[in-house]
Amino acid sequence: MPAPDMQTFVAELESRGWLKRISVEVDPELEISEITDRVTKAAGPALLFENVKGSDIPLLINTYGTKERMCLALGADDFDEVAARVKTLIKPEIPTTLMQKIKKLPELAQLGRLPPKIVKRGVCQEVVHTDDADLTTLPLLKCWPEDGGRYITLTSVFTKDPETGDRNIGTYRVQLVEPRLCAMHWHVHHDGARHYRRYKERGERMPLAIALGGPAIMPYAGTCPLPPDIDEALFAGFLQGGPIELVPCVTQPKIEVPATAEIVIEGYIDPDENLILEGPFGDHTGFYSLADYYPQFHVTAITHRRSPIYPTTIVGKPPQEDFWLGKATERIFLPLLQMLVPDVIDYNLPMFGCFHNCVFVKIKKEYPLQARRVMSAIWGAGQMAFTKIIVVVDEHVDVQDEDAVLFHMCANIDPKRDIMFVDGPIDVLDHASPYFAAGSKMGIDATRKIAGEGLIREWPQEIEMTAEIKELVARRWEEYGLR
Repeated sequence: MPAPDMQTFVAELESRGWLKRISVEVDPELEISEITDRVTKAAGPALLFENVKGSDIPLLINTYGTKERMCLALGADDFDEVAARVKTLIKPEIPTTLMQKIKKLPELAQLGRLPPKIVKRGVCQEVVHTDDADLTTLPLLKCWPEDGGRYITLTSVFTKDPETGDRNIGTYRVQLVEPRLCAMHWHVHHDGARHYRRYKERGERMPLAIALGGPAIMPYAGTCPLPPDIDEALFAGFLQGGPIELVPCVTQPKIEVPATAEIVIEGYIDPDENLILEGPFGDHTGFYSLADYYPQFHVTAITHRRSPIYPTTIVGKPPQEDFWLGKATERIFLPLLQMLVPDVIDYNLPMFGCFHNCVFVKIKKEYPLQARRVMSAIWGAGQMAFTKIIVVVDEHVDVQDEDAVLFHMCANIDPKRDIMFVDGPIDVLDHASPYFAAGSKMGIDATRKIAGEGLIREWPQEIEMTAEIKELVARRWEEYGLR
């Protein structure tokens, strides 16, 4: 089962030798980022900085920076285990016999226990600061030289729809402006921004809270591309195998946060206030996202455990810690993508694509222009809508082998015939698009061409040795004296 809180998770990481404590004083402005960048790119351990300049709170970073640590956070040996659970959730087998129905009862009972549980108290409120709340006491990072300031990064931002009461948990960066004032950076497509617009329409203040830590799976749940009407706390309960306990905030009681969070920052946004300049920020694209105007977040309280840990992360040129959060999503949400686009056998979001720039897709080709249909369907599937380049290959190509995909892309296309361009929404952070959050996308059909797909000549066979000879050579390999 996943760790119920961050300190339990840290203890588990340390017991496995997957965490390194650093006791010397380090600077949260740039120094920690440079250390972490080197360690992450070397697939190194999680880092617990125990002596951060300007703060009494230890800082945890690179927590999810390898596949093994990400799987541990999910309570699984492999991402595919979680994907299989998701598949049974979205495509349940309907029991037909009495025995099947009896066997199904424990599963149905478990689903009934998944919604979050509201409790009266939590360790996240062992210490409460209201009038004396001060964000500068936290070890906030300045990640890169041209960043506009210090940032809270590994956030779980809790908001609610003012009309329906539906909860949303998003991972948005938050820039420190003053000890009790921040700039809340959320994209126009995000659910938090949608809630903000609804509060603005109603002329009401928007309560929200930033939770740091909590159950080990909580930072991941906030990054998941769930439909707007699915509560991330419910999905976190599904991943956890039991309900996530939430406690009402002290000064913003309409918002509930994880009872086991390390630190909670409570506050509000007044939609009638002027927006505030946020950024630049060194982003996961490998470039600085440009400064722009975002809502002012006013802090009304900071609550925390008696001896909290401050969890954070940096993003930048890949690989970074967020790669493994994204790779987990790629694997876990494959069944959901297949439900929306049944033609998809497998897909890969390659590291160099920074999540939204590129996707490799495998299909079993059965009719002309099927690859184009798949591309169009993917561009209509949730956050996959922001994908800039889609490459579709045949079922025998391993999409996790990037060289294999590129080989077939180069070999199998006539650029004029097999490349399509469309216009649509683009990731807000894409600096190459001609307009803000809008631009063009490219689909590349790298499948074997068949009749009905334009002018094609006789298609040759790919070179492949016979299975018998492969088996013979494998059996005699030691006889050859080769290594």
